[in-house]
Amino acid sequence: MDLVIRAAVAFAFVYLITRVIGRRELSSMQPFDLILLVMIGDLVQQGVTQNDFSVTGAVLVGGTIALLTVAVSYLSFRFPRLRPALDGEPVIVVEDGKPIERNLRRNRITVEELAAAARQSQLASIEDVRWGVLETNGQISFIPKT
Repeated sequence: MDLVIRAAVAFAFVYLITRVIGRRELSSMQPFDLILLVMIGDLVQQGVTQNDFSVTGAVLVGGTIALLTVAVSYLSFRFPRLRPALDGEPVIVVEDGKPIERNLRRNRITVEELAAAARQSQLASIEDVRWGVLETNGQISFIPKT
């Protein structure tokens, strides 16, 4: 039972940390971000399992994490009012070709990163964008001016 409680606490901790850190796609992470992610995983694993290397312990911890993941997903689906807290909300980062500096700063996105994302979406520059939206999965969607 101790393993299940530690796994639940670790799940809540990692979930909170990922919400605080912000939205970054795995592909847009810097090497340091990726290393930090692996380190957090290793540290959490050590705190959860301690010296328990048994198959039963692994199944309990894995099952607890899986169950909590499904529970969070279900709560997000079932209760729309919880969705912003659990999944986040899309954030407008460009409006009528002009970057919204406050939203970029809050999400730690540079204008250069925004311009690169626009180019990847086949847009020559940010001025060609009517709306740019930072989605909850970390991607930036662009609606071009017509």
